[in-house]
Amino acid sequence: MLATHAPPSLIKPIVFFTSSLLSPRTPTPLSLPKLLHHRFRRRLFRRLSTMAETYASAATSSADHVAGAWYSVPDLRLRDHRFTVPLDHSTPTSSKISVFAREVVSVGKEEQSLPYLLYLQGGPGFECPRPTEASGWVHKVCEEFRLVLLDQRGTGLSTPLTASSMQQFDSAEGLAEYLKYFRADNIVKDSEFIRVRLVPDAGPWTVLGQSYGGFCAVTYLSFAPQGLRQVLLTGGIPPIANGCAADHVYRACYQQVIHQNEKYYKRFPQDVEIVREVVKYLAESEGGGVPLPSGGVLTPRSLQTLGLSGLGSSAGFERLHYMFERVWDPILVPGSPKRMSYYFLKAFENWLDFDTNPLYALMHESIYCQGSSSQWSANKIRSEYEGKFDAVRAAKEGRPVYFTGEMVFPWMFDEIHALRQFKDAAHLLAEKKDWPALYDSAALNNNKVPVAAAVYYEDMYVNFKVAMETASQIAGIRLWITNEYMHSGLRDGGGQVLHHLLGMLNGKKPLF
Repeated sequence: MLATHAPPSLIKPIVFFTSSLLSPRTPTPLSLPKLLHHRFRRRLFRRLSTMAETYASAATSSADHVAGAWYSVPDLRLRDHRFTVPLDHSTPTSSKISVFAREVVSVGKEEQSLPYLLYLQGGPGFECPRPTEASGWVHKVCEEFRLVLLDQRGTGLSTPLTASSMQQFDSAEGLAEYLKYFRADNIVKDSEFIRVRLVPDAGPWTVLGQSYGGFCAVTYLSFAPQGLRQVLLTGGIPPIANGCAADHVYRACYQQVIHQNEKYYKRFPQDVEIVREVVKYLAESEGGGVPLPSGGVLTPRSLQTLGLSGLGSSAGFERLHYMFERVWDPILVPGSPKRMSYYFLKAFENWLDFDTNPLYALMHESIYCQGSSSQWSANKIRSEYEGKFDAVRAAKEGRPVYFTGEMVFPWMFDEIHALRQFKDAAHLLAEKKDWPALYDSAALNNNKVPVAAAVYYEDMYVNFKVAMETASQIAGIRLWITNEYMHSGLRDGGGQVLHHLLGMLNGKKPLF
């Protein structure tokens, strides 16, 4: 991290000194000592020039905002920003956390006056993507915007809440109290804090919200529309009902999950028997499961969570199928017992990310709460589906075993090693009733900010019917309804999804 202030007296002497080192003169042959001295001066010039650039960048920073120097990846220039914000924005004197944002432009556009676009990542609890080149939607954004990739509080480089860092809390009550500040309401307040310090003249910016990032963008429309130039939503229109909307969401989502399971087994009918065989093996294993490399345990119900990624995103079906191709170890020695392969067990853990991003499991149901508790809604609604998601029963009866979707269950905090230490805090969050409001229906009904949304007809994570209910309450929203893409359309479509939404707002595409 750079110093927050560079002494003004230091910058000018550096610039003056370096400019005098290599004054123009007629080239002459150099002896070896002179050649070495000349090379030394060139290296010193480069080093001092870098120092001057660094100090100049730091000089524009303030006590609560530190901007780094520009650096490069192929066809892009990037600059890191770190902001010191209150944990509780309603109490500026509360403890502070750091929020990280990465500014991205096309090469050569560092000094151009471009409108700003803030990207809000899906989740909750996941950091922004790290660009490695100018491609896909990032390339499309950088054609006309200055892109800001925000690591939402608690993720990435924003005072991350990890399985190890959260061990610093000595009680479940203390952790639960801390975590209440990591929802969309405070993500929006962080965004406004950043906007007034980053955008010239504190002007409004465009917000692009993917999935949960779209939920945050609708919260932004509700409480801080003055900071918004326009809003783009991709698979991210939330339920906005008061109380807890989780039950309504999961009833709709379970129906879509069943549909996705049926599609999967039609695509790969051979997997019906393979998955049943795995479930029987797990159920008959000692303790009802198989130890995982991390120390957790793979049980029939945790196996079903593979649907979280496998059923709802592009190429998910294929990835899931190929994973089950290698579920068993070969029998190398006659008479050896049948065993699940280490490859499969490790792939299972890598698939879910609960160990690296525990905030997702802890906070997931809270994103649906306004003044009411979730009470483990996904687990409660699961019981309404007459055994369709009972893996052991399905295997015994010869039925296909259904995978689950974007649901978090209380037993995960027993079976997933990285989550065990947070079990008590998770229960406290599930019972918490006094969650503040995330949306303002009156403000949305009177919305004046241009909004365009991609609504995916077979979205497993953000149900189509639920999204349409909310869209009807956002004044002026322009909808693009499509079954060409799944929930990951922004990533999968290159720049096409973003191109279509921008076209709807700038008049290049039909409004309806």
